[in-house]
Amino acid sequence: MQRINVEIKARSQNPAEIHALLAAQQAEFLGTDKQTDTYFKVDKGRLKLRQGNIENALIHYFRNNQAGPKRSDVSLYKTESGAELKDVLQQALPVLAVVTKRRSIYFIENVKFHVDEVEHLGSFVEIEAIDRDGDIGEEKLREQCQYYLDLFKIKVEDLIEVSYSDMMIAQ
Repeated sequence: MQRINVEIKARSQNPAEIHALLAAQQAEFLGTDKQTDTYFKVDKGRLKLRQGNIENALIHYFRNNQAGPKRSDVSLYKTESGAELKDVLQQALPVLAVVTKRRSIYFIENVKFHVDEVEHLGSFVEIEAIDRDGDIGEEKLREQCQYYLDLFKIKVEDLIEVSYSDMMIAQ
């Protein structure tokens, strides 16, 4: 499945406040997932295998490193636990980084929210405005993302330009 996202990642000074704001917006809570993302070294874009209790997928994406709402072109293949696939990928590709996190997952219509506690990195919030079939368009996705940036009162200095894998490698 290929789709376009407009997304942000930001440090979260108060994750409980984000949870409360999402509840007040009547967001659908999918649950809290303990996830391990294994990033592999590839020539183009980023490739990660996500393993969790709720979400399991092989994800390849292209995204520029920049603060604020940014476009991400995503190809996603849903998997089962991914253990066998991880073994195959590790035989074929070098592992770049491993990110372990506790992720609370919410949805409001086509917008997905993550409230993350990432091992060794801290607390974060992610907003992903998703266009699964090309009906919404990038401009509307950007508007949705900005709306929730404002609602959550995310400060410019809290916006993160890079992926969790980049942050882990930099440590």
